[in-house]
Amino acid sequence: MFHDTPLLIVEDDRTLREVAVRLGRSSVIAVDTESDSMYHYQEKVCLLQFTDAHGDIIVDPLAVSDLSPLVPLFEDPRIVKVFHGADYDIVCLRRDFGMKTRNLFDTLIAGQFLGYEKLGYADLVRNWFGQELDKQYQRHDWSRRPLGAEHLDYARGDTHWLPALREIMLRQLRAAGRVAHHVEECKLLEAREWQRRPFDESGWARIKGATSLDDDGKRVLRRLYLYRDDAARQSDRPPYKTISDHLLLDIARARPRSARALADLLPSMHGLRRRHEHGLIDCVLDGLEDPLPSASEPEPVERVRGPRARLNGRAADRTFEALKAWRNQIGQDAGQSSAVSIASNNTLRNIAKARPFDLEELRAVPEVRAWQVRDYGARLLAVLDEIAPADELDTQAADESPAKSGRRRRR
Repeated sequence: MFHDTPLLIVEDDRTLREVAVRLGRSSVIAVDTESDSMYHYQEKVCLLQFTDAHGDIIVDPLAVSDLSPLVPLFEDPRIVKVFHGADYDIVCLRRDFGMKTRNLFDTLIAGQFLGYEKLGYADLVRNWFGQELDKQYQRHDWSRRPLGAEHLDYARGDTHWLPALREIMLRQLRAAGRVAHHVEECKLLEAREWQRRPFDESGWARIKGATSLDDDGKRVLRRLYLYRDDAARQSDRPPYKTISDHLLLDIARARPRSARALADLLPSMHGLRRRHEHGLIDCVLDGLEDPLPSASEPEPVERVRGPRARLNGRAADRTFEALKAWRNQIGQDAGQSSAVSIASNNTLRNIAKARPFDLEELRAVPEVRAWQVRDYGARLLAVLDEIAPADELDTQAADESPAKSGRRRRR
């Protein structure tokens, strides 16, 4: 599959410094990462893969003590960094190693702008190079060592074809007049940062079925939820792999107060029972003795939404549906199968709520891109004018909202 392309495995600091110099001389490099999010409480990057003009490189950050020589490489604006679906990789590289990526080319975003029906990396490789990628290691625990030949082949395959894919897609973007669009989206992606949410002690209430419990059941479920997170931290496993939501709910319903009662839910040989029998029973007993009057559901989180919505309820829904129909027709006429290449549903909802009156107001709508204003701004405003007379929408919005905005009308 890789023919005579050399592969370099980096497992020491000296070789990494040499690789950093080598990659720093490149104009284009492909990048990918492998992490262990499905196997540990706090995920981490376990492999970095690169491809340049001279071959494929796999860096083992679990063996190399200092990855700082790569930091200037990622920040160098002269070097194009090619990813496929870079959003997760970008934030993980910044979180784990302080690497801020500049001059990104994302083949997934390019495929969206080009209207590709199949956007997966394996689909692109099959379509352009006739190679079938084996994706069976997509959920492999990449923190495990040693790595076998099959793992190395999988890892290098994720960057091996990216430079050539960029050449193909860049020509297509130029022909379609979509280069600036792609550049804007990639720059927005470069700014992404890791947004790990702190542990939410009220998260138990979001477990499916929690609202069906009585007050005692909710108190027990809250205790079980807190216990699971602590056990997951200590064992370095994801909470859902430590004890399932389904089992937490079953215990909260049955409320077993003894090992014999717990046996009805977990057989004696069950691994979970061996590890957590006493902890689970203690949670039941503590929950039933909880002095709080009720384990009530948490207050909804207040979200920052940008400018106050001008339309709500039926008026906003009606406007959104009209914008979506317009978007779909534009895509059909232009042969674009991807809605993202025009405007996502979320972007259209924001426009429908704000109902901008001119291009300046359209630019201020959350998630609206400069290329969308440039390419579709005038037509979007025209669609908004045609949906319903402005005074009708103003009246309807005022009727459905206690606050009357007194918005001016578009002339």
